[in-house]
Amino acid sequence: MTVARAKPLSGAFDPEPANSIGYLIRDSSRMILSRLQALLEPHNVTLGQYFILRELWQNEGVTQRELCARIGIGEQSAVATIDAMEARDLVVRTRSRQDRRKIQLYLTDRSRGLRDELLGAAAQVINAATADFAPSEIATLRGLLRKLNDRLERT
Repeated sequence: MTVARAKPLSGAFDPEPANSIGYLIRDSSRMILSRLQALLEPHNVTLGQYFILRELWQNEGVTQRELCARIGIGEQSAVATIDAMEARDLVVRTRSRQDRRKIQLYLTDRSRGLRDELLGAAAQVINAATADFAPSEIATLRGLLRKLNDRLERT
């Protein structure tokens, strides 16, 4: 018995998982995050904590709400992660001097000290994944992913 291959319905959509843009992005993301988590484990840092640290390394002093919007997580789930990070001396919460209702997040000396090692772990994963890519291919990949993300944000 021969199974006929389904034809794409329209545009970029392809029902075959091996050709599906969504599946390919999901699989790449899953593998990248799995490898990164393995490199973060010796530092006792979770992926969620890493994403928060990464944002704070760039934008220290943001509020929890701003942080959640920037990294795309819900405020409810962020609370537990930030609580754990605070207990581990990775972040501190401080009331805003301009608006006492707002709580801002700041790094600790400990989390500042992890910056180079954790970013190095991320670099190791991405550099290994793209080791046989030409610089122009990396630039094209970044450009296409940005274009895709921009389009998705508008729709």
